[in-house]
Amino acid sequence: MKLLNISGSPHVHSDESTKKIMWRVNLALIPMLLVAIAYFGLNALLISLVSVACCVLFQWLIEKFILKVPTTICDGSAVVTGLLLAFNVPATADMIWLVAIGALVAIAIGKMSFGGLGKNPFNPALVGRVFLLISFPVQMTTWPTVGKWFPMSFDTVAGATPLGLLKEGGAEALPQAWEMFVGHIGGSLGEVSALAILIGAIYLLCRKIISWHIPVSFIGTAFIFSGILWLVNPETFVDPLTTILTGGIMLGACFMATDMVTSPMSRSGQLIFGVGCGLLTIIIRNWGAYPEGVSFAILIMNAVTPLLNRWCKPVRFAN
Repeated sequence: MKLLNISGSPHVHSDESTKKIMWRVNLALIPMLLVAIAYFGLNALLISLVSVACCVLFQWLIEKFILKVPTTICDGSAVVTGLLLAFNVPATADMIWLVAIGALVAIAIGKMSFGGLGKNPFNPALVGRVFLLISFPVQMTTWPTVGKWFPMSFDTVAGATPLGLLKEGGAEALPQAWEMFVGHIGGSLGEVSALAILIGAIYLLCRKIISWHIPVSFIGTAFIFSGILWLVNPETFVDPLTTILTGGIMLGACFMATDMVTSPMSRSGQLIFGVGCGLLTIIIRNWGAYPEGVSFAILIMNAVTPLLNRWCKPVRFAN
């Protein structure tokens, strides 16, 4: 009788690697970068380049001189962090220099202090963004006005974002839904165009780098919760379509909440994670001090991820 030798798990193999996944995420971020450059010009390009360069440099320095481990800057994860950090700040001239500080916090504190990629409990880009928001509130809430296509000047004119208008009771000055969808609104670099975000998200879904569970549950919960509030009191609360097309809900749901390191592993856990992000976002937006709540909501749910992984375990094949 012929005996079969069974090796240890895992028994399902794939040609995917961390490097391939990270560079595909970078590819999915290109539509948002192009839209940001088209609307905000040289500021958007320089902020993105400085953010990426600083993230790569800080990761290399920490790995080489502090952790003394082989460098992993070629895997693309530092580039992802740099782009996402840049996408979460305004396109003003001040941010070209401040984003370097955010990159140091994102890489050194949010990522490498825990041991590097795969060990960080919180999304590094959001750690950097929240640090900048708390430390430099004026610069982080000074928004350039979106005017013409391809502005090639470093000068920016301050303007209000849709969320800022809503917080101040200026809902009548909001752009049309189509303008908010394509991106002709104020805001952070990567959040202004829902269309560009969807293009990148669809690519990631097709490549099976992310699944639909977190984006759909996140956006769906925010839509339903804000819709209920709007039906109860339309004079105080915002309609659900405006809610999901303004601010960072689309960007956060598709590119930051779906971070495979800081989100639950099981499908049921991902659904709960997305629902929690959606609820917290709407609660912070309506009753918190800040007009936006996506970053805080995702970071809070990142802290809950280990509990969700223990609670929502996948079905075992055998005992």
